[in-house]
This record gives sequence, structure tokens and C-alpha cells, in this order.
Amino acid sequence: MSAIIHKGERYEKGTVRYTSHALREMAKDHLNEADIERALRGAVEPAEYENGQWRYRFHSQQIWAVVTFRDGQIIVIVTAWRASR
Repeated sequence: MSAIIHKGERYEKGTVRYTSHALREMAKDHLNEADIERALRGAVEPAEYENGQWRYRFHSQQIWAVVTFRDGQIIVIVTAWRASR
């Protein structure tokens, strides 16, 4: 992943992990890792604190991904989906 924003810092490279929920949702919408990477390079919505962690919504034109960060270097894809047209 490149140029991921977290609290004003930029992550040029990082480890990306997918929750089982994210993988199920990606499969439903026929999304792959390249689709998620495009979303992460797109716009980011303000962070929301949920379930004890800050979550960020990234999106491209039609693909959304919710992520959180672990240990400052691990990007965790919590869920992802393709928006309806």
C-alpha cells in the first residue's frame, strides 16, 4: 500500500491484513486486493471511534473500505464494499 494517511502521517509501505468479515464482503462484491488499494488511494472520511478503535473510511468512485491501524504499521481492512450505482 502506498500513501495511506493516519493522523496526519503518511505510510509509504505497510503490512495489510484483512478481517474474515472483510474477505466475505469483498467476495460478495467481487472485489480483490487491487480494488481495495485503489480505494485506499482515494478520499478519506473523518475518523470515527468504534469498538475501542479509530476507524477510517477510504473510497474511490465506487469502492469503500473501512480500516484501522495496529502498532502504527499494520493496516487492517475491517470491511469493504462496492457502492450501488
